Amino acid sequence: MFKRLTFLLLVGFVTQAYAAEFSVKAKTVPAQRIIALAPHIVESLFDIGAGGQIVATVDYADYPKQALDIPRVGGYYGLQIEKILQLNPDLVLVWRNGNKAEDIAKLENLGLTLAFSDPDNIDGVASELRLFGALTGHEQQAEKLALEYTQELSRLRQTYQHQTPISVFYQLWSEPLMSVNKNTWIHQLIQTCGATNVFADNSTDYPQLSMENIIVAKPQLIIMPQENSEKPQPVIDWQQWSVIPAVKHNQFMKVDADLIHRFSRRMLTGLEDMCQKIERSRQTLVRQ
Repeated sequence: MFKRLTFLLLVGFVTQAYAAEFSVKAKTVPAQRIIALAPHIVESLFDIGAGGQIVATVDYADYPKQALDIPRVGGYYGLQIEKILQLNPDLVLVWRNGNKAEDIAKLENLGLTLAFSDPDNIDGVASELRLFGALTGHEQQAEKLALEYTQELSRLRQTYQHQTPISVFYQLWSEPLMSVNKNTWIHQLIQTCGATNVFADNSTDYPQLSMENIIVAKPQLIIMPQENSEKPQPVIDWQQWSVIPAVKHNQFMKVDADLIHRFSRRMLTGLEDMCQKIERSRQTLVRQ
């Protein structure tokens, strides 16, 4: 479903250093009643051992499976402020660029303790794990996972980032036809795999495109994210446009959107899969 995909990917690129992108009121004890207002926040809390401290979350927080039992207090359309107050949280973890600004302002004005998540940089997942560890009393596990994440990301970069470039069109959605520019999380993943995003310089983060735009861009590979949804992307009959190099050479690949579109450690699994598939396409094109 496109709204779900938008909710997972709504990212705002900011100019200040990543460490300055978090804000939290001073706390003397670890939070025990947490409302987590994004799927990636829920994943990371469970990852560090703090999943049992979550008392509410939002739509599409579906991993791990235990998250499905957590009460919901809203989604991309907005938050149920009264329900949040009734739950009496001692900490609300907010996705600054995924939750509505007016809802965040209401929570602040009501005096709730907030911490902000802004993982627009793939390296920042490690910083976020450490932040959540400090807030929940799980510093040791958080530090362990943060180091593992950083090491694995470095390994992937060393393996793929300096390979012969291959130009890709990332088909974020098909109706309307959409992609990503250089300001996005997905663009960073594409770069990590040693590929070139053909719409990197578009003025819009998530541009809507025509088929003529794709023909002019001449991508060598078309990447199609797939998500676990009852309403998958409408299928495009790409064979009508054999003038596009990727179509001419049958270079298409699918990636798991539920992995690579989430700002969590699981992204690395999806990233490695994408890099391996890009490498196979690279080798195929070299032989042609």
